[in-house]
Amino acid sequence: MRLFIALDIPQDVRERISAYVERVRPLCADARWARVEGLHVTLKFIGEIPDARVPQITKALAGIKARPFDVKFDNVGFFPSPRSPRVFWIGVRAGEELPQLAEAVNEALASIGIPREDKAYSPHLTLARSGSGHNLKALTGLLTNEMETFGTMTAHEFYLYRSQLGRGGSKYTRLERFELSNT
Repeated sequence: MRLFIALDIPQDVRERISAYVERVRPLCADARWARVEGLHVTLKFIGEIPDARVPQITKALAGIKARPFDVKFDNVGFFPSPRSPRVFWIGVRAGEELPQLAEAVNEALASIGIPREDKAYSPHLTLARSGSGHNLKALTGLLTNEMETFGTMTAHEFYLYRSQLGRGGSKYTRLERFELSNT
């Protein structure tokens, strides 16, 4: 089973992102565009795990203590850079709470033998990737001094997801919900 842990995005933010994507997609129609309904804020990608390990993962994640926090979706950018764009993304900002939650997830899973992330946490929503032989240069003109704003949410929970690869993209299924609490 292919697993990851993520925050969901509320419908109003998705709708603003969808409208934006519809506006900019014609600039680079050959790119591989993400399905807006599948966007999420990844806390950790686990990868392939035997089904029998899911209860152990669930138990480890249930022990995480964190408070709700605000998450802002704004601005756009490129990885690795606008000069060599391979990924087009929307920024995700949440102060220290979001990277702290990602680190808590990383620690909880490391305690049961799931390898830690070796890269620094860089929250973003991937909108498009360069396709074979195509790049995202046509989109770099979208970088201006004027910031795109897609909305804010309060994260009250995170989820363990199953990802099933298939034609037309991955299908995501929520397996478990973990509440963020003020207590």
